[in-house]
Amino acid sequence: MVSTHGYVAAEPPLGAADTGGQVVYVLELSKKLAQLGFEVDIWTRRFEDQPEMDVVNERVRVLRVPCGGRNFLDKEYLVRHLGEWSEHALRFIQRHRLDYQFFNSHYWDAGYATQRLAEALNVPHVHTPHSLGLWKKQLMERDFPDDAANFEKKYNFTQRINEETLLYRNCAEVIATTPLQVDMIVGDYGASAERVHMVPPGYDDNRFYPVSAASRQAIRQRLGFEGKVVLAIGRLARNKGYDLLIDAFALVATRIPETVLHLAVGGNSLNANEQTLLDELKGQVARLGLTERVRFSGFVADADLADHYRAADVFVLSSRYEPFGMTAIEAMACGTPTVVTTHGGLYRAITFGRHALYADAFDKEDLGISIVKVLRHPRLSHRLSRMGAHKARSLFTWTGIAQQLTSLIEERATALAFTDNEWDEPWNDGD
Repeated sequence: MVSTHGYVAAEPPLGAADTGGQVVYVLELSKKLAQLGFEVDIWTRRFEDQPEMDVVNERVRVLRVPCGGRNFLDKEYLVRHLGEWSEHALRFIQRHRLDYQFFNSHYWDAGYATQRLAEALNVPHVHTPHSLGLWKKQLMERDFPDDAANFEKKYNFTQRINEETLLYRNCAEVIATTPLQVDMIVGDYGASAERVHMVPPGYDDNRFYPVSAASRQAIRQRLGFEGKVVLAIGRLARNKGYDLLIDAFALVATRIPETVLHLAVGGNSLNANEQTLLDELKGQVARLGLTERVRFSGFVADADLADHYRAADVFVLSSRYEPFGMTAIEAMACGTPTVVTTHGGLYRAITFGRHALYADAFDKEDLGISIVKVLRHPRLSHRLSRMGAHKARSLFTWTGIAQQLTSLIEERATALAFTDNEWDEPWNDGD
């Protein structure tokens, strides 16, 4: 596994800069691959005072090699230093005589670094984009036209899209997480359809599952949840749409007076940009007169995450842009009625009114009314609770996802046995 940005660790500081659902994805998938018989190295960047290696378990470890100095670097411009990273990783692998069956890189920065490494070692490279630069650029140009002049500086779109195009056309396989990503990778980036597959993200079904009404009530008492609770959990980032959720909650609060919004957002410590955003959100709450109705509960420890989902009456994924939405899947798995926005990949995998509700990411009334419907109508709430959990178990467990990945590798290996003795031919674009 290769995931170069953020704080990748055996116990990652979730909510820290560039450290969220993708890190969880990589760690959980690695653990499941280990249970299926693999030994897994998770490669990442070494910076600050991190050690060279973390042990996750007896079959999974995190390996770090440096590039770009000792300071944290934002993922948008990390690519400038990844040639150095690839060189250090190659030397480490050769020095320790490591032998890999395949690489699986995550996000375009790691894909850029891994393609060089895979070519040097003649090892197949499977890439998981998680999000697409072209899609994000199109959404932001449409939804934030007044800020379009700053997009290139903020997000490095031109280089990202160019590198993604080369990556999708040259790596062995691309694993999209939604049908929309498949369509765009083939239709807009020009990748070969035969090498693009859809495998959704997953969740740990040993941690996220429904509990009895009595257990749920005990959890609510322990967490201090009272009234009707609307919950959002995630990193502090503008694309998460917490300002939209606060505006939508103003509508909810007028119709259901006992409702409380819990915003479990941010990490253990906040950088300057995150603190600025948090201050803006608190100011918005004060202007709307919702100070007594909105709780900023901050970072939720991983061990308490499932109970927070279970204690809520409705979970909301309010993102303006979201490749998938792992927190929504975890909430559904815990039996919590869920509302998501239509600017993420998840809503295309669910049935409205059966598994979850969805609303427009830029329409506060639409989102607010959707939340009200869940809170006002017990039959709808019970159906979403029951069928949402069933949908999560049927499609999104890590075991199933790991099995799909290994099946893909085994199918390629079988095809190789009937063609050539080298990886080059069947894995290259011109086979």
